[in-house]
Amino acid sequence: MKSSPAAAGPVRRAEEIETDEAPALLDTVEVGRIVFTRNALPAVRPVNHVVDAGDIVIRVQDDSTLTALLGAHAGTGVVVAYEADSIDPDDHLVWSVVATGYATPVTDPHDIERYTRLLQPWVAGAASGAIRIRPDLVTGFRLRPGSR
Repeated sequence: MKSSPAAAGPVRRAEEIETDEAPALLDTVEVGRIVFTRNALPAVRPVNHVVDAGDIVIRVQDDSTLTALLGAHAGTGVVVAYEADSIDPDDHLVWSVVATGYATPVTDPHDIERYTRLLQPWVAGAASGAIRIRPDLVTGFRLRPGSR
């Protein structure tokens, strides 16, 4: 009988990422997933981001679902989660960070211009706006090598 790859693979142990390290890890990757509510159900979109003074910033298109969502909550923002990770498929080592907080549109013209330079969208079409996520809670975990 052939054993499964998971059973024969290396042993890993999960550990919480320290509160002060988790936000810094977000700055080491370019892509994550924004999680928001659409029609009372969870929705997830992959996006690229930049971390700016602890805030997570993504660019959006005028006709996007995220732009419409923020428009419906103008002034108050909307609660979102943002998840990013790093996965080593060969060694099976992983870290994952989730930041939860309020997303609001970036309205300052100087900030929008700066984010236009810093953050190039990966999708076709012009990105005209930006969203700032101010994390209230940042958590994470990692898988490290363990012993049998």
